Amino acid sequence: MRHASRHIQSHCLTLLCAHSFAWYTQYNMSTSVKSFSVGYNPINESDIFTSGDWITGQITLELSKNCKIDSLGVKLKGKAEVKWTEMYGKTVVTYHNKEKYFSIKQHIIQEGHGEDLLPFKVGHDVGQGCHVYPFTFQIPAQDLPSSFKGLFGKIEYTLEANLSRSMRVDTKAKAKFTLIHKGNLNRDLMTPQNGIVNKKMKLLSSGSVGMDVNIPRTGFRQGEGIKVVASIQNTSSREIKPKYCLYEKHSFFAKHKRKLQTKDILKEVGEAIPRLAGQTVTRIITIPPTTCVSILNCNIIKIEYRLKVYLDVKYASDPTIKLPIVLLPASQEPDDGECLPAYPTLFGFA
Repeated sequence: MRHASRHIQSHCLTLLCAHSFAWYTQYNMSTSVKSFSVGYNPINESDIFTSGDWITGQITLELSKNCKIDSLGVKLKGKAEVKWTEMYGKTVVTYHNKEKYFSIKQHIIQEGHGEDLLPFKVGHDVGQGCHVYPFTFQIPAQDLPSSFKGLFGKIEYTLEANLSRSMRVDTKAKAKFTLIHKGNLNRDLMTPQNGIVNKKMKLLSSGSVGMDVNIPRTGFRQGEGIKVVASIQNTSSREIKPKYCLYEKHSFFAKHKRKLQTKDILKEVGEAIPRLAGQTVTRIITIPPTTCVSILNCNIIKIEYRLKVYLDVKYASDPTIKLPIVLLPASQEPDDGECLPAYPTLFGFA
């Protein structure tokens, strides 16, 4: 029994030592890669790309000693993804959806079998020090939605580098870049908008109030002002105030389900309209320049905007007009009125 016990202890010790040596060897060899990163060169001062642009960059690999590399490559990728959970009693249901736009791979060091075409793979010898590998891609010239990150979804464009070595877990690096859909103020977006509402007062007020609201077009750019002209009739027994609210709607779609988020971007209050009076008031609502552009060309994520104009009536529901707004990126170039529509469909989302 003692002999068997000593044999078992000796065997366990041997396995432990072998395992420790293997771990140490793997750890020691993995430290040959001191750093591994991928980056790109900004195309302009705003560091924003659009479809069809060329993107250049480099993979940087720093080695503490010589090593063999099976392959080194980089991918240009674009995708959208949504995910959220909902509770039904004690059951948790996950809603998840993806939309892939492109995935283009470029080989920097290609996996092969050596110069002599041996039947087994031969790694490429790379020396100690810092190595920089440049690359160039063209972003596909297709109708790509703008970059976006929200609570339940994202639209993401990335460069992903991958370093592969024999008997090692692949080393990866990733860099995100911003892409914006360049819409133009075409004829559809230049269409003026109008809304009319009338309401008869009840309870503690008498008479009625009415409002006719006009804005010059549908499409606006980041940082631009929306000229709102409202003709207000107040035949009620109380004064009323016009109020303005620009808000956004985020819609996420998965498994025939819609997850909706709304958020106020800005609110403003106009001067009071006296009772038994009528006035035409003009107000400029300035869109914050950092507001995300509209996203209407993605199947699983929609970013929409509404301008809400309403009359603040005490002790009654407020008469309200909502006008859809398409928000385009800020541009230093003049718009071409003959260009193609910014989006295939402007409206149709509840």
